[in-house]
Amino acid sequence: MAFRIYTKTGDQGQTALFGGKRVAKNDLRVDAYGTVDELNSFTGWLRDSIESPSHRAVLYEIQHRLFTVGAALASDPEKHPPTPDVVEADIAMLEQEIDRMDAQLPALKNFILPGGHTSVSVCHVCRTVCRRAERLVVALDQVEPVEPLVLQYLNRLSDYFFMLARQLSHDLGAEEVIWNARKPSK
Repeated sequence: MAFRIYTKTGDQGQTALFGGKRVAKNDLRVDAYGTVDELNSFTGWLRDSIESPSHRAVLYEIQHRLFTVGAALASDPEKHPPTPDVVEADIAMLEQEIDRMDAQLPALKNFILPGGHTSVSVCHVCRTVCRRAERLVVALDQVEPVEPLVLQYLNRLSDYFFMLARQLSHDLGAEEVIWNARKPSK
């Protein structure tokens, strides 16, 4: 028998965690892993939109880490202790990438707005979805403990997306869109 994509078990607004526990589809845990899944989808879009093999390779690794983070968050912590497969070396890799890009770019003296090139804008979408995922995981951690490396990874990952946006602007010759505060009227 072929596997069916639809099970009808969620038709009443419930879903199962890994381990079988049923929870509401708007449960904080479901919102957290759903947002990590959303981030993974946007990261795939970003990876598909850029040419650089080195950036694509980093994004490929990020997608794998995000999938395992999502799986850990989707696990019933009482039956399947989460093993998010995030290690300190993953965070160090993001920091190294951030530092490498930062060393090549002019100093940031202004706030910048998302835009200038489609790939840059997608980076900013990834950054903001990552921040939302981080906020949800922090909220979940206040209810049920979450592996601290997951929180650190998401925090560093949003910084990575910001720096990648700046690097892509530079590489593509796109203008960084500077935020100009409205001058107070007299």
